[in-house]
Amino acid sequence: MDHASRPAMLDTSPEGISAAADILRDGRLVAVPSETVYGLMARADRDASVAAIYRAKGRPSFNPLIVHVPDLAAAQELARFDARALRLAEAFWPGALTLVLPLREGAAVAPAVTAGLPTLALRCPAHPVMRAVIDAAGLALAGPSANRSGGVSPTDAVHVVTSLGANVDAVVDGGACQAGLESTIVALREDGRWQVLRPGPITEARIEAILGTPSEPVTSHEIEAPGQLASHYAPGKPVRLDAISAEADEFHIGFGAVAGHATLSATGDLAEAAARLYSLLHEGAAAPHSHIAIAPIPDSDIGTAINDRLRRAAA
Repeated sequence: MDHASRPAMLDTSPEGISAAADILRDGRLVAVPSETVYGLMARADRDASVAAIYRAKGRPSFNPLIVHVPDLAAAQELARFDARALRLAEAFWPGALTLVLPLREGAAVAPAVTAGLPTLALRCPAHPVMRAVIDAAGLALAGPSANRSGGVSPTDAVHVVTSLGANVDAVVDGGACQAGLESTIVALREDGRWQVLRPGPITEARIEAILGTPSEPVTSHEIEAPGQLASHYAPGKPVRLDAISAEADEFHIGFGAVAGHATLSATGDLAEAAARLYSLLHEGAAAPHSHIAIAPIPDSDIGTAINDRLRRAAA
């Protein structure tokens, strides 16, 4: 990639944060690290800025975006919170939980953010760099993952530059993301039901412990939130799951006792596996092998979210 096709690279100094905020206020795009993955951020209140996100990613316009806010008060200006939403926000914000709630009438959100739905996906992130950028910009920021649509999500600045190039105006390089998986998305229905639309670092069991009622399965095929497309997080090669061993043409991603060419976690630690998942999918995509094979991952705790991503990567 030549220099002309690269975004501006910003550090996390006060000067870098200020430069990122200026770009965002101007209506342009900045990739910013969060505790989950790097997000492709734009001001949420301007149609042209939100359209630029869809253009940069090649993202379908029916796929809504998450709006990132500094605190609960800012979130309540954009969506209606019932008692359940307040309990979840108190328990998990700032953090890796996105709430899908009824859009407040007159909210300063561009229509493209919600993809025409009457609901809004909201998150208050915990990462200090993301929080500093939001505070400096003084804006609610809409943002999906900072990569081409359908591809592997970025967990460091290099992934962003490789995927998006000059389609993003600047990247704030805050190092590797800690959680490595996108936020858990929960929809709170007005009839009292709730559903996990996308598994993530905050498990369904932890949410149920707060709400006191079990979740309901998602049966609708309507896209209400990011990460619900059947094929997503794809590394550009065929992916085979539950592979104890690998064929000669497969880059083998191991876990636990299955070593592979590279391992998600040699000790079988699911949190470590989540943090390394996208990095190893990027490594597999760059390997000379024509296919990728992935060792079995327990379908419990955060392993549920890992397997959700892997099934979509293999679709």
